[in-house]
Amino acid sequence: MDTTQIIAIFIFAFTMFAIMTEKVHRMTAALAGAVMMIVFGVLDIESSLQYIDADTICILVSMMIFVGVVKKSGLFEFIAVKAAKLSGGRPWVIMVSFMLITAILSAFLDNVTTVLLVGPMTFAVTRALNLDPVPFIITEIMASNIGGTGTLIGDPPNIMIGSSAHFSFMDFILNVGPPVLVVLGATILSFYFIYGKRFPKTAEDLHLLMEMDEIRVIKDESLMKKSVAMIILLITAFSCQDLIGLSSAVIALIFAVVMLLIGKQDIERVIDEVEWPSIVFFIGLFIVVGGLQDCGVISLLANLIVRATEGNPVMTMIVILWASAILSSFLDNIPFVATMIPLILTMESFGVQVEPLWWALSLGACLGGNGTIIGASANVVLSGITARQGYCIRFREYMKIGFPLMLLSMGICTVYLYWRFA
Repeated sequence: MDTTQIIAIFIFAFTMFAIMTEKVHRMTAALAGAVMMIVFGVLDIESSLQYIDADTICILVSMMIFVGVVKKSGLFEFIAVKAAKLSGGRPWVIMVSFMLITAILSAFLDNVTTVLLVGPMTFAVTRALNLDPVPFIITEIMASNIGGTGTLIGDPPNIMIGSSAHFSFMDFILNVGPPVLVVLGATILSFYFIYGKRFPKTAEDLHLLMEMDEIRVIKDESLMKKSVAMIILLITAFSCQDLIGLSSAVIALIFAVVMLLIGKQDIERVIDEVEWPSIVFFIGLFIVVGGLQDCGVISLLANLIVRATEGNPVMTMIVILWASAILSSFLDNIPFVATMIPLILTMESFGVQVEPLWWALSLGACLGGNGTIIGASANVVLSGITARQGYCIRFREYMKIGFPLMLLSMGICTVYLYWRFA
């Protein structure tokens, strides 16, 4: 390795260490890494800009704006209360209902946004039933990551993979959708044995729940009707992406603009609610990984993997699946996927059949986030909300449940990928 490659590796390692230890905000860490790549001559400003994935940034900002308008209607709170009442106040049924709501919403909305919306309603319902909310929160964390794995727009790693590999919305549905459904079913069954018979229920608690009025949580009925229609159209547009000939980024941008026009909300407030630190984090990270790619480090790693697996696509696929899952349990899956994308693209230039590798990366990185409480952004966000409510989800407590279920999901995915591509 030459001096530039050593510098690039050092900067990357420094950035990852700062993100993992959380000594500074992850946005600051990524931005500092990007600046160091330029200052130390690994990249110049012009070349650094070409490594920023504009499609990924556009989809994230557009979907955050879209959801920012929709949530003003109270639609998500209405769904949560209605589901709890339809369950008849039975805690296990409520838990499954909230898991399914979280998984479905996470498939079509950003999973961090989903947990921000579902979390507060979970506390309202568990307070009414005098239940410990922590088991509900743990199941929702896992459901958000499982649901987000199933579609192009459900989890940031999938957005990045779809943009780089030019996969459509339906490509994700057809290739990762089947194992995700099996994993979700297996997870719900596992939680039945973990939590299913632990919940007490009293007549008073049930009465309090049934008195909750789902109509009163609707903030804007007109906006809610528009939101439901727009969500249906959005899902339809993503599903028919190949037919209408528009990219995911363009579709997301169109719907964000239309929602701003018809939502009649304070646009400045909606824009302010976009997670700009996350957007800047992505931009910085793209530049850091771009430095590795530009100086040839990614190419060296690709060579090592091809040699280690002797170019066997099945072996490479399984290695990427499990490595992605284990590493994403302890590292944020976004920087990991940002590192792997150019590596897989480089392997493609060596003649390796890479389509199975993309799906292995998607399944491993997204589902691997369920392994620990720091494995994905949704985990950190929802556990933080829980702490502010006076409840603590300890690292070890979560890992005792999350890590075995993550390994179970990887076993299911291994069988599926081997059957599908071997």
